[in-house]
Amino acid sequence: MILADKIILMRKQQGWNQEQLAEQLGVSRQAVSKWESALSIPDLDKIIKMSNIFGVPTDYLLKDEISELPKGSTAETATSYDCDDSVLVTVEDANTYMSLCEKLSKFVAFGVALCILSPVPLIILGGLSELSSFPLTEAAAGGTGVAVLLVLVAIAVAIFIVCGMQTGKWEFLEKNSITLEYGIKGIVEKKKSQYEKKHIFSIAAGVVFCITGAVPVMIGSAFTVSDIDMVYSVAILLVFIACGVFLMVRSGIVNGCYQKLLQEGEYTQSEKKARRRLETVSTVYWCIIVAVFLLWSFATMEWHRTWIIWPVAGVFYAVVEAVAKNIVLKK
Repeated sequence: MILADKIILMRKQQGWNQEQLAEQLGVSRQAVSKWESALSIPDLDKIIKMSNIFGVPTDYLLKDEISELPKGSTAETATSYDCDDSVLVTVEDANTYMSLCEKLSKFVAFGVALCILSPVPLIILGGLSELSSFPLTEAAAGGTGVAVLLVLVAIAVAIFIVCGMQTGKWEFLEKNSITLEYGIKGIVEKKKSQYEKKHIFSIAAGVVFCITGAVPVMIGSAFTVSDIDMVYSVAILLVFIACGVFLMVRSGIVNGCYQKLLQEGEYTQSEKKARRRLETVSTVYWCIIVAVFLLWSFATMEWHRTWIIWPVAGVFYAVVEAVAKNIVLKK
């Protein structure tokens, strides 16, 4: 139970409305309303005052994991919470970071989608250039397609740089151990719980988009269709994959910000230590994959086939990461 819920519960047990509690604490009714809505957290002196007014220990108010009062408990007039070498995250920090992630998630996801869509003009122009009625030559179509590809990738890179500059100050959440100020854990857990259904839907929808996008290609392979139809099928495949990845990346960023603050999932202290050592492996691996993809694609000009390297590389990376992590943890 979070602090906001505890204030509501204790106020109602006393039969007070927000105005009456505000008078007891010497604050405005709006301040009490914000506390109970988890939009802000009362100062420590107000926590102590509530401890006296309601006759409860301050630990009960400050620690989210304590949801029931011990029998015969008495009010306390002071409190403390654990501090260690980790970085302290205040309520302002947490709210700022969560708002920033929600705002930037759609831009980062759009940038990733642009990277996936970037070969589409090249593929379509390359297919159309083989038609006698098309005004561009094969060389002109290829050059135009590559130019559009580079422009789209450049836009995506610019988006990543701008977003990275805004989130750079928060990198410590991924690398360092953190301590949350009192009450923050409950607020983040509540937001994460409220977002869970949307996250599950986005991941499921993204997977469906990626799978169904291959249907036109499979149909084209099973039946005799023209080359230009196959070109369109591959373009549709990339569009569907881009849509699916957009949903998954955007949702993953938002859900990831909650996990970082709560130090859950991939952001536990042990995982953070392992990840710091695996950064080099990840960078080298994906640089090699990009180089192989470009070399293979430009050497064969069979973009409708070379895309297969990405899902294969993604699956194989999970194996590489698992093996590398196992080696790191053993050390």
